[in-house]
Amino acid sequence: MKEKLLDNLEHVLTFVGILLLTFLISFLVNKFFKRQIRKSTEVMNTDPTNYQFLRHLVIALIYIVGTSIAIYTMPKLRLLATSLLAGAGVLAVAVGFASQHALSNIISGIFIVIFKPFRINDRLNVGGRMGMVEDISLRHTVIRDFENRRIIIPNSIISQEIITNSDYGDDKICKWIDIGISYDSDIELAKSIIKSEILNHPLHIDPRTEAKKNNGEELAPVKVVQLAESSVILRGWAWAKDSADSFKMGCDLFESIKLRFDKEGIEIPFPHKTIVHKERVTTKK
Repeated sequence: MKEKLLDNLEHVLTFVGILLLTFLISFLVNKFFKRQIRKSTEVMNTDPTNYQFLRHLVIALIYIVGTSIAIYTMPKLRLLATSLLAGAGVLAVAVGFASQHALSNIISGIFIVIFKPFRINDRLNVGGRMGMVEDISLRHTVIRDFENRRIIIPNSIISQEIITNSDYGDDKICKWIDIGISYDSDIELAKSIIKSEILNHPLHIDPRTEAKKNNGEELAPVKVVQLAESSVILRGWAWAKDSADSFKMGCDLFESIKLRFDKEGIEIPFPHKTIVHKERVTTKK
């Protein structure tokens, strides 16, 4: 009896030890990959997407292998696992139906990492949801929006969506500065103010190639793009190095142009409503 208890205790301790070793290895591997990701992004300035996805994949494999070995060391659990595998025909069908979505997400995640329609730190617009890609796991993609909330989208869904990627291939962004002025305002003066404010902004860049410069392509052109119901719509083309600078520059330009318009007497029209009040005239009989 005593030998049996000691034998069971030995198996239990081995089981617990393997599980603890599995957790330790996964912790160290996770720490290693995080260090590599930080090094690749901050020091080497490379894409961390592969490291991030591989980190999730390796940790998942470590847990699967470690748990399997731990179960195999316990005779009773080994017999249970063997009996389950013996009747795995029906179980495999049930698990197959239940895991279709999970498998679809994993395969979609692998395709995302291979073909890279987006990467970690890319700024996306997915079905009207805008934010920056924070993580790509085996199951889902995590997007952090500009209010610091996390949008979690399954990989199988995001791989089927039409995505606007602001950082795909070329990070430069053209910011349209659309402003309406009244029909009585001086169009040429308004255009010169918009262009001057764009060119003087510190975040504005020159996107032209040498060939375009030699051909005389204008930097920061301003054009009339629409004759609206109560205003003339002017558009200035302002370029920034990425979408973050583009947003900041746009906010600054709308404010500085408004202040210049006020100083120069350029009117920005706003809707007017005319209310006609009619009194009912009653006749006395």
